[in-house]
Amino acid sequence: MAATRSAAAPPRARVSPAVTADAADKEVSELLVEPASEAKLSKLACPICYQPFMSASDQYLSGDASGIECSTCKKVYPNKQDYWDLTVAVGLTQYKESMPAATELFRTSLVSFLYERGWRQKFRWGGFPGRKRELEMAKTYLKPTIGGVIVDASCGSGLFSRLFVKSGLYSLVVALDFSENMLKQCNEYVKQENISDERLALVRADISRLPFVGGSIDAVHAGAAIHCWPSPACAVAEISRVLRPGGVFVATTFVEDVIPLAIPILRIGRPYINRITGMNIFLSEAELEDLCRACGLVDFTFVRNGLYMMFSATKAS
Repeated sequence: MAATRSAAAPPRARVSPAVTADAADKEVSELLVEPASEAKLSKLACPICYQPFMSASDQYLSGDASGIECSTCKKVYPNKQDYWDLTVAVGLTQYKESMPAATELFRTSLVSFLYERGWRQKFRWGGFPGRKRELEMAKTYLKPTIGGVIVDASCGSGLFSRLFVKSGLYSLVVALDFSENMLKQCNEYVKQENISDERLALVRADISRLPFVGGSIDAVHAGAAIHCWPSPACAVAEISRVLRPGGVFVATTFVEDVIPLAIPILRIGRPYINRITGMNIFLSEAELEDLCRACGLVDFTFVRNGLYMMFSATKAS
C-alpha cells in the first residue's frame, strides 16, 4: 500500500519509506531470533504503587494462583482464569466509577463477539489495509525491539496479540485490555487456534494506569485504539513511562482531515463529541506528533492512506 498524505495538511513529519517496501518483510524475517523464554508475568507491577510483584522467577505467579498480592500496598489482584485483573478498581464492593460510552460499548459481550466477525473488517472503508498488512508494516517499525517484551495495548479480542505470538519475534506478548469480554474472547481464539500460552499473558488493565515497572517494556502496539482512549495524553504518558530507552510505540488510528472544509466544524464540535461518545477526533498528523513529543517520545514517523494512519515514536534515550 502506498504511503499518502492528505492534501489538507502540509508535511509535518517523516514518512518511513521502509514501511511500504516489500523488502521490509524479508528484512524482518532475517532478524527472527530464538529468544530465551521470558518469566511469564514477571514484568507486572501493582498499578497503584508501581512496585513489581516479582523480581526473579514466576513461581508465585503460576496459573493456579488465585491472585497476586502487592508487597507494598497489600492489594490483591485476582486471577480470573481467562486473564489477570490488574485494574485499580478491582475488588471494590461499594464505589463505582462511570465510564465513557465508548469504553462501556467495548466491554459488552456482543461487541466482543462481533469484533473479528465483521466489526474490524469495516475499517477498510477508512483506508485500513487489513490485519496481515498492518502487522507487516508494524513489524518494520518494531525491528529494534525483536526478542523483547511487547504489550499489545487495547488488544480487543487479541487480533494482533495472537499474530505477535505466532511470529515468534518476542519473548513475551502481553495482551492488555480494559474489557473483560474482549479478553475472554481472546482466550477463546487462543484455544481455537491452538496457540501456546507460554509466551502470552492476558491482562486486564487501564491504559492510563499500566501495571508495569517504569522502563521495563521494549515495545507497545495499539491497533485502532488511541481514538477510543478517554485521555490519549494520559495514556501516551503511561506508555512512555513503561518503555525502556529506545523502546518503540506503534499505533494506528483515524485522522479526520480528508475533507478540508469540515476541519473548522470538527475543531469546534470536537470537545462535545468527545464528551458524549468518549471517542477522540484527530485532525492532523501534527497533533499526534505533538502529543508524543510532550510525553518524551521522539523520532515520530507515520504513513497515511485516507483516514488511516500508522505512526511510530521512540522513547528518548
